[in-house]
Amino acid sequence: MESNRQENLVSKCVVINGDTDVTDLHFAKRGLTSVPDLSHFCMLRCVWLNDNKIRDVTRASFNCRLTELYLQNNDILSIAGALRHLTCLRVLLLFNNQIKCLEETVVELKNMQDLHTLSLYLNPFTEDPQYRLYVLHHLPSVKFLDTKEVQQVERRRALKLFNVEKQKVLDTIAFGRQALPPPIGRKMTNTIPKPVGQHVSRKSTELVPI
Repeated sequence: MESNRQENLVSKCVVINGDTDVTDLHFAKRGLTSVPDLSHFCMLRCVWLNDNKIRDVTRASFNCRLTELYLQNNDILSIAGALRHLTCLRVLLLFNNQIKCLEETVVELKNMQDLHTLSLYLNPFTEDPQYRLYVLHHLPSVKFLDTKEVQQVERRRALKLFNVEKQKVLDTIAFGRQALPPPIGRKMTNTIPKPVGQHVSRKSTELVPI
């Protein structure tokens, strides 16, 4: 009965708009326990599935053009294998779910090079004190994490914590640019001291007695 009800919701959208016209779908607060198959909406960009009772999310649910996905306030246990094909995603809200594995979640999001806004708070893994820095290190495109703008000082801390070798290299670079050796065939010269009782002519390099 639940699956039939979900199919009816999707069917109404098709009747009203047609598959090729639908860009936004609102399924918030519908009591859904799973995500209906929305992959045939080829122009779909934004989906609201928040405030339901969804536990499972599958890869077949969404097309790869999706840019915004709202799944907050559900009972999702894992997103493994379900979202990695959404390489155009820019906004993803997953806060207040039951996702326990941070590493698994981050791996799922790594292909999203345009991911700008991400919310994961109120999931069990966010109790880890290094959670925020771990996410920032592995997802460099994220500008807003859990409603808070990412600061450069946080990125530096994340780099020091999770990429020690790279940080050592950066620490040897002065003012952001590594010192280069002189060109081949040239030697670094020092100022030649002026001999006592002599001066250097401006028009000639010969030493002229005073």
